[in-house]
Formats: sequence, C-alpha cells, structure tokens
Amino acid sequence: MWWLRLGITLERIRPGRPQENGRHERMHLTLKKEATRPPGKNILQQQARFDAFVSEFNQERPHEALNMKVPADLYAASSRPYQGLPEIDYPFHDRDALVTNCGRICIYRKKINISTVLVGQKLGLKEVDDGIWLVSFMHYDLGYIDLEQRTLQTIDNPFGTMLSPMC
Repeated sequence: MWWLRLGITLERIRPGRPQENGRHERMHLTLKKEATRPPGKNILQQQARFDAFVSEFNQERPHEALNMKVPADLYAASSRPYQGLPEIDYPFHDRDALVTNCGRICIYRKKINISTVLVGQKLGLKEVDDGIWLVSFMHYDLGYIDLEQRTLQTIDNPFGTMLSPMC
C-alpha cells in the first residue's frame, strides 16, 4: 500500500513465466547460493551473511548489465526530498472510512471485513444503489459492500493486469 500511495505502479509478469523477469530471478539465485548455503548458525550470523552479500553485490562485483561497473558507481541520490505519504482524498465519494487494526471498516454501526493489508488506510465509499456501496482505495475500485449481508464482494484484480514490458 505504501508503494501505491507513493504513486509506484504495480507491474506483473505472466504467471509461471520467471524468464520474463530474468535479471531479478538471477539475482535471487546468486543471493541464495552465496548467502544461504550453508546458512548462518543463528539469525545474527545469517543477517551478517546477507549484509556481506549486499555490500559485495553493490560495491565490488561488476555487473554485465551495467557495462561491468558496480551499482555504487552509478547510484545517485534522488534530488527530490521525501515529503511523506500524500493524503488520500475522495471528492467523488459519499464518505470515507478508516480501516481498523483488524482489517474492518464501520458504516452505519455495521462492521465489514475488508483486509488487514489495508490497515490504517482511508477508503472511499460511494452508495451506488440502496444499501450497496462501492469501496475504493485511491483510484482503485476494490469491490462492493452489501450492508444487509455485511460483506465485501471484491472485484477481480483491482490493481489491473498491467504486465511487465520485459515479455
């Protein structure tokens, strides 16, 4: 949710097609081979192995995709200062609701289960029929609430089907 709030678009590869994300998969294979075999004897030793891998991967190991440079040679801090998460506003909805720590919203004294993924997030609610409410997070429509049944009927894949252009 944090990434969505920052305006980062989700991209997906087709299910069962790891080759569409080959560079990322290759990095995970290298990480697994070098930092988990053998595993550290405890969590502190394992964290030290991960930290050593990150340091070598970013500062010592040249990458073919970077013309044999290391990522640290090309990294530049963003010139834009982090301003925190932008506020969410729902000007075209009838009301908004905050998702509780147990993943619910309350509307007309009725508790509706939404998702613990959205804990602390403000949702927009718009009545589209008598007792039927559209539930939105930012510009994503999540589903419909039927107040009588007190349930959320989700929309299939509300975050879209955008596939990674690496196909």
